[in-house]
Amino acid sequence: MLAILDRKTQQDDENRAVWRHLFERQSRLVQHRACPEFLAGLKRLDFSPDRVPDLERVSDQLEAITGWHLAPVDGFLDDGTFFRHLAARRFPVTWWLRPWAKLDYLQEPDLFHDLFGHVPLLSHPVFADYMQAYGEGGLKAERLGALGMIARLYWYTVEFGLIDQGDGPRIHGAGILSSKGEVLHSLEAPQPIRRPFDLKRILRTRYHIDRFQSTYFVISSFEQLFAATAPDFTALYAELAGLPEYDPEDRL
Repeated sequence: MLAILDRKTQQDDENRAVWRHLFERQSRLVQHRACPEFLAGLKRLDFSPDRVPDLERVSDQLEAITGWHLAPVDGFLDDGTFFRHLAARRFPVTWWLRPWAKLDYLQEPDLFHDLFGHVPLLSHPVFADYMQAYGEGGLKAERLGALGMIARLYWYTVEFGLIDQGDGPRIHGAGILSSKGEVLHSLEAPQPIRRPFDLKRILRTRYHIDRFQSTYFVISSFEQLFAATAPDFTALYAELAGLPEYDPEDRL
């Protein structure tokens, strides 16, 4: 299946041109803005502007490094299916690439977002374990009626997370890394609120899906993120269920 989709994607001239344009642009932008772990993963997986990555090869590489492999999908998955994939160390990758007319804005993930934004960090052992634990936690949240809260954790860490390891904030979230505008907005714009990682605050904070984020949460390490989210959330969900939510623009 992976090989068939690879041939379909790689043989399309527009796909190759879109990949090259996006890869070259984002690689330049994130070179001194992304966390070292992401840049190391990008190098380790040998992504190149010259070709759309071979999904089967990347999946085999990941499996050898951290036990993850890729699962091609058409687009959004229902929550349960998505969580089951992650819990089994399978990362869903959308097989199609955005067209030229939509280079800078999509409402759903495409191959570039998934491969460039997400996959390099899956070669980092601690982050790889965090993603599996998130999938397991998502299945529990679904049973407990806490999908809204667990979705916020993914949004503010996996998609739009920042990390400060002592040399200033850098990017680790895939939604930022794959977006020209959000790379610059997240680190350099004066408007966003950049908060230290706070699990309870994250679970109570809404987010934007149609514009740049107003709030980013900053971890100090992937070890911190994994340790903070490892305990059972059952009691936490019950504690937060009756509390008011925060707007992303709230500064208090």
